[in-house]
Amino acid sequence: MGKSRARRFRRAPRAPADPAQQRDGERGPEEEAAAELLEKLQHPSAEVREYACASISKLLQQKHVIPAFVQRDVVRCLGPLLMDHSLAVRETAAGALRNLSACGGFDVCDDMVTNDIMTPLVALLKECSTGLDANQLSPKKCRGINKNYIEDIANEAINLLWNICECNNTALYIFNKEGCLEAVLHYMKKFATNVDLAISVANCLQAVTEDNPDLLSSFNASAQQVLETVMLCPESTMKHILLRTLIAGTIWNIKDTIPPGSLGSTVNAILKIFSESLAIDAGETIIHMNEAEKNRLKFAVEAEAEENMNDITENCVLSEDDNMEEIPKGKLRRENDVSDLLPSDKWELKEVTALLTAQQTALEVIVNMCCSEDPSDDEWEELSSSDESDLFMENSYNEGTGLLLSPLCLSDEVNSAFLNNLIPKKILEKTAFPNSVALDICMHNPSWKPLIKKLNTVQCRALTCLQSILLVSDLDCLGGASALQSLAQHLSQLIFSKTELPTDTEFLEAVTSALRALLQTMASKNISQMRKEGKGLYSTDQLCVLDNVKMNLRRFIAYQETLGKTPT
Repeated sequence: MGKSRARRFRRAPRAPADPAQQRDGERGPEEEAAAELLEKLQHPSAEVREYACASISKLLQQKHVIPAFVQRDVVRCLGPLLMDHSLAVRETAAGALRNLSACGGFDVCDDMVTNDIMTPLVALLKECSTGLDANQLSPKKCRGINKNYIEDIANEAINLLWNICECNNTALYIFNKEGCLEAVLHYMKKFATNVDLAISVANCLQAVTEDNPDLLSSFNASAQQVLETVMLCPESTMKHILLRTLIAGTIWNIKDTIPPGSLGSTVNAILKIFSESLAIDAGETIIHMNEAEKNRLKFAVEAEAEENMNDITENCVLSEDDNMEEIPKGKLRRENDVSDLLPSDKWELKEVTALLTAQQTALEVIVNMCCSEDPSDDEWEELSSSDESDLFMENSYNEGTGLLLSPLCLSDEVNSAFLNNLIPKKILEKTAFPNSVALDICMHNPSWKPLIKKLNTVQCRALTCLQSILLVSDLDCLGGASALQSLAQHLSQLIFSKTELPTDTEFLEAVTSALRALLQTMASKNISQMRKEGKGLYSTDQLCVLDNVKMNLRRFIAYQETLGKTPT
């Protein structure tokens, strides 16, 4: 989703099987479960196949279980079920493959493409696209409401396509060759009634349009009109904010298809969406949404208690002569019902997650906007947060001319839109540490705890954005000399405000890179690094401490990787 995105999960090398188990022919619990469930996929009953797919889908979310399924050709077993005559089986099979691609990482996605998962997947996407307007509903209900299997299947399939295309160039080539863009855009037209499907499509579009020049010719006026319509959607929920942000990122990826005369207004529209996303206080949103969740759950408990009381009253007046077998409450589902395997509805948590994803996406695209060319991933890494980056910064300053020799530049359209939408100000606000009250809420709520990492990621992306803007903007755009001195003080507080230096590698890389970019910019503009009271903003000892901490952290990570461990 942008060259500043975090690396996707790479599964650790598989541990060799226990020789004793190999000799005795014994299998562990994961192997037993995998063999049993994969065998059920061939069962003549659609309900059994559906239950097996749903069970596999749940198990595949546990990374240590994945090797047991991969070794038994889970892709070849599940792939044909994407075209099963049962719509329920199609959906659960697509969901299982989606989890496999998301949790398995690059290696598993490569295996999926090698095992020809794209053939049934493309066929499924095109068939669903054709039947999308038929509003095909299943006669049975799920949780009391009619279930549109076509849209739900499409949602799972689009997510699977997104994961695979983001990891595998062959999948991307097949996407282009098979003309999948038309089908994918057709799903986007459902954004007004199915925002979850639209978000999945938008994620996929942003992935397949990045560094894919062969696809640009497919974005005709009709395709661009679909994207523009979504960008103008007035809905204000966090999910709709995420949807507009993802579409804005997609439009930036295909900017070469936009007529030069319209480029300025398009860039301004993109950054307006980013500005609206970044303007929302994520910490306050967490506090508000957590309170809303508590109230909703309290109301649900009261409603359930009232319903149980009504059931007791009704049972008291039933005739004892009714020869009906009493069915315990909660046992009204069929034997292989999959509803228990589905995650509970946590719409407040999903809203906050959507907001943080939108802000991270916006910041990542802004970083790419600051690049005049599309550098390779290796080059981007060098310009962002590595030792080579620090060396680059040190060698970028020409002492003879006093100029910062940066390979980055900011076009007039982007520079103007940055200022019109207060982008530098919004980015600076996001570099602050997350709201302590919001962090406390997340820390004491297991389902909300993953938001802590997302909050920290947004801060790190903001610091990387700050570094990029410092490299490409002129002094007036940055607010003048006093603004840069205040910024230096702000970065100093981020690093040295606590009793101990931060040990988060990503944060240290981001904040020190921003700091060095700032100091180089100040030096190039002959701006004093002295406060009014005559004290330096940073001492040489402080900068040396930071460099030593970064170096030791990198050595520790390298050592952990040699042991085959994931650095903590």
